[in-house]
Order: sequence, then C-alpha cells, then structure tokens
Amino acid sequence: MSERSHPELPDLPYAYDALAPSISEQVLTWHHDTHHQGYVNGLDAAEQTLAENRANGDFASSGAALRSVTHNGCGAYLHELFWTNMSPNGGGEPSGSLRERIEEDFGSYEGWKGEFEAAASAAGGWALLVYDSKAGQLRNVVVDKHDQGALWGAHPILALDVWEHSYYHDYGPARGDFVDAFFDVVDWDAVAEEYSSVVGTFE
Repeated sequence: MSERSHPELPDLPYAYDALAPSISEQVLTWHHDTHHQGYVNGLDAAEQTLAENRANGDFASSGAALRSVTHNGCGAYLHELFWTNMSPNGGGEPSGSLRERIEEDFGSYEGWKGEFEAAASAAGGWALLVYDSKAGQLRNVVVDKHDQGALWGAHPILALDVWEHSYYHDYGPARGDFVDAFFDVVDWDAVAEEYSSVVGTFE
C-alpha cells in the first residue's frame, strides 16, 4: 500500500486583517487557525484509525471513523474553497462565461443571488453554488454541517460558511448581514476560474 501524505492546513491567501470589516481579523484567526485546523486534524486522525483497523483486522471503530472522514474531510475541503473564494479586492458581480451560465441556469444574476441567500438562511452549515455534472448545470445547494445535503456528482465552485463561528463575533445573530458582507469580498475571478476548471473536465 502506498504511503499517503497527511493533510495539512493551507495558508490563507491574504493577511488575517485583509477582509475587514466584512470579516474581522479576530474571526479570521479563530476560523482558520482553530476551526479549519480542527477539521484537518480530525481527518488525519480518522485516516490513521482506518489504517490501523485494516492492519489489525479489527473494524469495531471503523464505522465512526468513516463518518469522521466525511465530516472532517468535507469541512477541510470546503474551507479551502471558502478562503480562495474571497479577496480584499473582491465584490461586484461575475462576468464572462460564468455570468452567462448563471443567467442561463437561474434566469438572471438576481435570481441566482436571491436563491443563494435563501440557501444561506436555511443552511446549518454551508450554502454552495455547485456544478452538477450529471445534469450539466449550476445549482444552489443547502448543506447542513459539512456533509449533509451534498449532491452526488456536484462540484462546489462557491462556498459560504454559515456556521455560527463564521460570523457571530462580528454580527451576532444577524446572519443576513454577514451574507451581505460576504458579497463585498467575493473574488469572482477565482470563482470563474474554479468554474472553468470544473466545466472543462465534464463538458
């Protein structure tokens, strides 16, 4: 069996205070260094447990470890996308082929945004814009925790974390204000690049 590399916490692509006032330096520090690190550590621990169980032929704890892989793995992977979806130079609206696809699949940018905001309001974890490779279209998806509500064959291109640790320090219970602030820092160039990469694989 080949050696697998241990998951690592990626550096933020900007300074901890770069997204203020939309996201404060304190929240970004806690969120990245504590929460994201926790998902990376949880994934690593689960993978180690599974490897040990396979070697020992004792699978009593494997079911729980497998659940931990999806919970912590999705948490780690979605956070990586979340950080790169934002920039201190973000904001505005999408353009080019991504804008055209949004208008084709949702009727208008406004139609997409309203639905995405509804997903963010309903979610107990994440609101995602995904490319559904089976249907060949963009969809908004409501995800609870990190892995409940995911759509098989769908690839996230825009991720918004609405766990309370993402916003409560800055906005209290006003999640909608946080969602508004998120749109002030969305890096649409990065989202478009992710979209092009995913679509290029399937179309």
